[in-house]
Amino acid sequence: SSHDEFYVRYYVGHRGEFGHEFMEFELSPSGKLRYANNSNYRSSTMIRKEVYISPAVVEETRRIIQNSNIANLDDSTWTEPTKDAGRQELEIKMGNEHIAFTVAEIGSLVDVAKSVDPEGLRVFYYLTQDLRCLMFSLISLHFKIKPIP
Repeated sequence: SSHDEFYVRYYVGHRGEFGHEFMEFELSPSGKLRYANNSNYRSSTMIRKEVYISPAVVEETRRIIQNSNIANLDDSTWTEPTKDAGRQELEIKMGNEHIAFTVAEIGSLVDVAKSVDPEGLRVFYYLTQDLRCLMFSLISLHFKIKPIP
């Protein structure tokens, strides 16, 4: 039911010449959406935003995740993040189900196609793109911030 606990967190980041650069969002059961973006490029500062979204938007986020069938995936063959490469993390809690994925940063669909599990990674890639777009749109509606390209 819609009253089951629902939580989602997504992180993408790497450590490089500009330090620890990352983007992360977290949606809590209460509808609190937390967003953080840290880029040290040209001495940018950390952006942190917090906003409450309506139950309808939380429900739509849950629907997107359920329709992706991400819960049926297994990340055991996905490329492990290394110290040098970036990493992506996706954590989802829906009702009694708690899933977490960790994979090396995916640059493009070319990386997906060349992987051991292209079907599974494609689901992960498109879901995380959809969630990023949705969460960023919600944050942008409340605050006028420009994404770092």
